[in-house]
Amino acid sequence: MRKSRAKKRILLPDPKFGDKLVTRFVNTMMMSGKKNLAFKIFYDAMEIVEKNNPSDEESSVDVWKKALSNVMPQVEVRSRRIGGATFQIPMEIRPERKVSMGMTWMIKFARKRNEKSMAQKLAAEILAAYKEEGASIKKRSEVHKMAEANKAFSHFRF
Repeated sequence: MRKSRAKKRILLPDPKFGDKLVTRFVNTMMMSGKKNLAFKIFYDAMEIVEKNNPSDEESSVDVWKKALSNVMPQVEVRSRRIGGATFQIPMEIRPERKVSMGMTWMIKFARKRNEKSMAQKLAAEILAAYKEEGASIKKRSEVHKMAEANKAFSHFRF
């Protein structure tokens, strides 16, 4: 590569919870640069999670963080061409990518849900992921199954 690697931007913590992970999630959820709307959706979803919280001692942000950690994959398969054949090689995922994959899946499957507003969809997906059910958890298990099925090719790791 000719140019140097781009510098990592510093995220400011969100105004309500003071957490950088929340800001990162909102940035992932944001569409067309509408950050205020994305924050409003997230905070409304947190209120819904607070109302329907399965465990009373945990706050809504703790429920969301637990749901996110439930969704994050540990391994994934990467394609690698070796001698004319393409192999799916299971590899561990670096921590930054784990978080971004978990966030992306959670938002993607929340958008596909059937509730009325995006806040309700997101809250339902967070609660489902917290209980280790729902579409985003299913996606994680599919990725893990693919890695398990291709475990024989793990010696091709680069």
